[in-house]
Amino acid sequence: MDQHWDVIVIGSGIGGLVTATQLAAKGAKVLVLESYIIPGGSSGYFATEGYRFDVGASMIFGFGKEGTTNLLTRALKAVNVELETIPDPVQIHYHLPNELDIKVQRDYDSFIEQLTQRFPAEQQGIKRFYDECWKVFNCLNSIDLLSLEEYRYLMRVFFQRPLSCLGLLKYLPVNAGDIARRHIKDPELLKFIDIECYCWSVAKADWTPMINAGMVFSDRHYGGINYPKGGVGKIAEKLAEGLEKLGSQICYKSKVSQILIENGKAIGVEIIGGQQYYAKKIVSNATRWDTFGKLLPQENLPAKERKWQKRYQLSPSFLNLHLGVRSSVIPADCECHHILLEDWSKMEQEQGTIFVSIPTLLDPSLAPEGFHIVHTFTPSWMDNWQDLPPKEYEEKKEDAANNLIERLEKIFPGLEQGLDYQQVGTPRTHRRFLGRQSGTYGPVAHYKLPGLLTMPFNRTSIENLYCVGDSTFPGQGLNAVAFSGFACSHRIAVDLGL
Repeated sequence: MDQHWDVIVIGSGIGGLVTATQLAAKGAKVLVLESYIIPGGSSGYFATEGYRFDVGASMIFGFGKEGTTNLLTRALKAVNVELETIPDPVQIHYHLPNELDIKVQRDYDSFIEQLTQRFPAEQQGIKRFYDECWKVFNCLNSIDLLSLEEYRYLMRVFFQRPLSCLGLLKYLPVNAGDIARRHIKDPELLKFIDIECYCWSVAKADWTPMINAGMVFSDRHYGGINYPKGGVGKIAEKLAEGLEKLGSQICYKSKVSQILIENGKAIGVEIIGGQQYYAKKIVSNATRWDTFGKLLPQENLPAKERKWQKRYQLSPSFLNLHLGVRSSVIPADCECHHILLEDWSKMEQEQGTIFVSIPTLLDPSLAPEGFHIVHTFTPSWMDNWQDLPPKEYEEKKEDAANNLIERLEKIFPGLEQGLDYQQVGTPRTHRRFLGRQSGTYGPVAHYKLPGLLTMPFNRTSIENLYCVGDSTFPGQGLNAVAFSGFACSHRIAVDLGL
């Protein structure tokens, strides 16, 4: 394999793959180095006993057909590959305290009407809050989402869409909770807005940037939630296929041990085993903690990174429960995605909120005939699983699985009796297979920050080194890291003169 490339990308998560494919489509010679045996990272899969399980969530944005926020559709098209998707009529079915039972339908008016029926005194507030989300989304959806670090792009977009740019500037330093409280007074409804944010940002509304909330709360009704046929892992597989068709390369079982620095500039990488590869530009799709704490020496941490680590901390990881169950357990009219919370005060606590995906309701081919996949996950911290002896570790996993199944019986009576397959993953599992510091889902603020103003872009303090993924603007979520990939590739393409 060649030792010299235009760009080397460390990791094949969606952010890294979008960066690589966008650059390859512009003519760059790109090498992606992936430590695992398949691409995708948190958007990968594993197959066993006739089941194909998504590693992460199966609630996917970015597959719309119109506008500019359909980033996954655009990423696949750029490398001339296609992926069939299946529309999901309901984003989430919430099962919340005080019998607050809400289905977020794809049809916006139906969702607003349902929420208004539960909170009739807040009819105007509900409409005003979600209408502000639409204002943000419409601004985003009218401009090409590329690098905010590239001044010529910013000037071009401003002159093409001045009102959209000014609209986004207005909301850039604002969080969703700030907007919600302007319009809504009911404490229970504000808690509902909190979990609306928490289900994808792992933070309450007060700490969730309004830009991100506007994207998510509107795109689910605009582009919709669309599940890729064959599983979420197909997205990464198709991007990797497109990358190689363009003459670039992805190399598996190639774990990068360090980024090579010469005269203060990134010049290449070394993988475990000692092989070195060199490139004009290096992109890390690892978390920022892994990039600047493991791939680069911690003692030389740049001042900007020290400041970032004071502002942001590791979010929780997840306890995952991958189940195969008899189809009779799941009602035929059941929704694909559920969130269960019995006590508002426990929303952010260890194993407080339960997330459920049943992708076989959309794509039955993922399980043997007569069975469904029930993927359950709940926030969990590495401290609760670290350094346990093997026997104690397995016992704790079994106890946690039993507790989750018992709680899920509220939604799916007979779940335990219908079990065919069970696999438990912990933060240790996430760290092992995904190479993420403490198995974290991504960064969350140490304290309330002004919207997205403090989230770093793709360039770093080290010349020729870029970061991509959930540790960069605009943050967590599949479509968000795709945005990061578009931005990173655009910045690099300009720097390379492509």
